[in-house]
Amino acid sequence: MFALDTTIDNIQVGQKNFVKTFVQNETMAETLTKLVDVNAEYSKKAVKLGSDTMTTLVEETTKLAQTAGKFDYTKMFETFTPKTSKK
Repeated sequence: MFALDTTIDNIQVGQKNFVKTFVQNETMAETLTKLVDVNAEYSKKAVKLGSDTMTTLVEETTKLAQTAGKFDYTKMFETFTPKTSKK
Protein backbone atom coordinates (compact mmCIF):
# COMPACT_ATOMS: atom_id res chain seq x y z
CA MET A 1 0.00 0.00 0.00
CA PHE A 2 2.83 2.39 0.85
CA ALA A 3 4.31 1.99 -2.62
CA LEU A 4 0.97 3.02 -4.08
CA ASP A 5 0.79 6.04 -1.77
CA THR A 6 4.23 7.10 -2.98
CA THR A 7 3.11 6.67 -6.59
CA ILE A 8 -0.01 8.74 -5.94
CA ASP A 9 2.12 11.46 -4.28
CA ASN A 10 4.53 11.51 -7.22
CA ILE A 11 1.68 11.86 -9.69
CA GLN A 12 0.22 14.65 -7.55
CA VAL A 13 3.55 16.52 -7.58
CA GLY A 14 3.73 16.14 -11.36
CA GLN A 15 0.22 17.46 -11.81
CA LYS A 16 0.90 20.44 -9.53
CA ASN A 17 4.10 21.24 -11.42
CA PHE A 18 2.17 21.08 -14.68
CA VAL A 19 -0.40 23.52 -13.31
CA LYS A 20 2.33 25.88 -12.03
CA THR A 21 4.12 25.79 -15.36
CA PHE A 22 1.31 26.07 -17.86
CA VAL A 23 -1.70 27.67 -16.15
CA GLN A 24 -1.19 31.43 -16.07
CA ASN A 25 -4.55 32.43 -14.56
CA GLU A 26 -4.05 32.45 -10.77
CA THR A 27 -7.67 31.62 -9.91
CA MET A 28 -7.70 28.69 -12.31
CA ALA A 29 -4.34 27.46 -11.04
CA GLU A 30 -5.58 27.56 -7.44
CA THR A 31 -8.75 25.65 -8.35
CA LEU A 32 -6.83 23.02 -10.32
CA THR A 33 -4.36 22.59 -7.44
CA LYS A 34 -7.27 21.99 -5.06
CA LEU A 35 -8.65 19.43 -7.53
CA VAL A 36 -5.29 17.64 -7.61
CA ASP A 37 -5.21 17.54 -3.79
CA VAL A 38 -8.75 16.17 -3.52
CA ASN A 39 -8.07 13.62 -6.26
CA ALA A 40 -4.94 12.40 -4.45
CA GLU A 41 -6.83 12.12 -1.16
CA TYR A 42 -9.63 10.15 -2.84
CA SER A 43 -7.16 7.86 -4.60
CA LYS A 44 -5.35 7.06 -1.35
CA LYS A 45 -8.64 6.21 0.37
CA ALA A 46 -9.69 4.01 -2.54
CA VAL A 47 -6.36 2.17 -2.47
CA LYS A 48 -6.62 1.66 1.30
CA LEU A 49 -10.18 0.35 1.02
CA GLY A 50 -9.19 -2.05 -1.75
CA SER A 51 -6.17 -3.23 0.21
CA ASP A 52 -8.22 -3.74 3.39
CA THR A 53 -10.88 -5.63 1.44
CA MET A 54 -8.35 -7.97 -0.13
CA THR A 55 -6.67 -8.57 3.24
CA THR A 56 -9.99 -9.51 4.82
CA LEU A 57 -10.92 -11.79 1.92
CA VAL A 58 -7.58 -13.60 2.09
CA GLU A 59 -7.82 -14.00 5.89
CA GLU A 60 -11.35 -15.41 5.73
CA THR A 61 -10.52 -17.72 2.81
CA THR A 62 -7.52 -19.03 4.74
CA LYS A 63 -9.73 -19.73 7.77
CA LEU A 64 -12.21 -21.62 5.59
CA ALA A 65 -9.43 -23.66 4.00
CA GLN A 66 -8.05 -24.56 7.43
CA THR A 67 -11.50 -25.60 8.60
CA ALA A 68 -11.98 -27.73 5.49
CA GLY A 69 -8.63 -29.39 6.16
CA LYS A 70 -9.80 -30.49 9.61
CA PHE A 71 -12.95 -32.12 8.26
CA ASP A 72 -13.10 -35.92 8.59
CA TYR A 73 -13.88 -36.98 5.05
CA THR A 74 -13.62 -40.70 5.90
CA LYS A 75 -16.42 -40.40 8.44
CA MET A 76 -18.54 -38.46 5.97
CA PHE A 77 -17.95 -41.10 3.30
CA GLU A 78 -19.05 -43.86 5.72
CA THR A 79 -22.36 -42.13 6.40
CA PHE A 80 -23.20 -42.03 2.69
CA THR A 81 -22.08 -45.55 1.94
CA PRO A 82 -24.89 -48.09 2.29
CA LYS A 83 -24.27 -50.81 4.83
CA THR A 84 -24.06 -54.24 3.27
CA SER A 85 -25.98 -56.90 5.08
CA LYS A 86 -24.45 -60.27 5.76
CA LYS A 87 -26.49 -63.22 4.59
